[in-house]
Amino acid sequence: MGGWAIAVHGGAGVDPNLPKERQEVAKKLLTRCLDIGISALRSSLPPIYVVELVIRELESDPLFNSGRGSALTAEGTAEMEASIMDGVGRRCGAVSGVSTVKNPISLARLVMDKSPHSYLAFSGAEDFAKQQGVELVDNDYFITEDNLGMLKLAKEANSIIFDYRIPLTGSDSCGAAADAPPLKMNGLPISVYAPETVGCVVVDGEGRCAAGTSTGGLMSKMSGRIEDSPLIGSGTYACDVCAVSCTGEGEAIIRGTLARDVAAVMEYKGMELQEAVDFVLERRLERRRPGRAHRGVEQRGGGVWVQFQWDV
Repeated sequence: MGGWAIAVHGGAGVDPNLPKERQEVAKKLLTRCLDIGISALRSSLPPIYVVELVIRELESDPLFNSGRGSALTAEGTAEMEASIMDGVGRRCGAVSGVSTVKNPISLARLVMDKSPHSYLAFSGAEDFAKQQGVELVDNDYFITEDNLGMLKLAKEANSIIFDYRIPLTGSDSCGAAADAPPLKMNGLPISVYAPETVGCVVVDGEGRCAAGTSTGGLMSKMSGRIEDSPLIGSGTYACDVCAVSCTGEGEAIIRGTLARDVAAVMEYKGMELQEAVDFVLERRLERRRPGRAHRGVEQRGGGVWVQFQWDV
């Protein structure tokens, strides 16, 4: 029996320019969830159980962009998505467009375990949730004052806001000098930590891998938009050699089928993790659009965590 590993993310990384207090709050939450996962692994829970357990904790806290605190549609509602995959047998489950399910990751797990399908969405997913007796809440539960404020700013700017910065007006930007021009994202000033997609990957002592991702998507997105997070092979993937959870610009991740491509080049080309990530980013992203790609990678005992983010 080899060593185990777990990685948890709350988005594409912490910008050092963001206020320190907001960085610390995010890090404390992630550390708490990581400790929960470590305890579960030490108790010999299978990786798929650990992934669900950790992401449920993240969905229940309004800090990140999943479950409570999810980014809102242009109509001011929360439409959430999640997926989970067990590398053993490559079993998977995913949901999209759920608006009353308190923990979308658990519904994704039930789709995998209790339905003949791999993916359910909108009214079909909601009906299945009722059949399975999962905890349901009013859509208002997911909406916070912070996200209502972000939606207001997005509408005023007639823009979709990417899910890792809060755009603000004025010169107060990322701790820059008062007379410095504000840093911008998507054409808007940015300065405060904003919600981000969450994910978890696990490998246990027997080398079994599992991955999961949960998100509310982009602020002021069109109702009905599907992110990369619930798409198996794009935002989430697990097999017998790796587990991958992606975060960043969903459309680019979807076009690049990033999660599966990392696994594929490891499986079929025999690449090591870092080589596989660099290969996929260069082939799928960096040649195809301007900007700068960032990636965070971790591998322990066969488990892989990969984060993708685009500066646009």
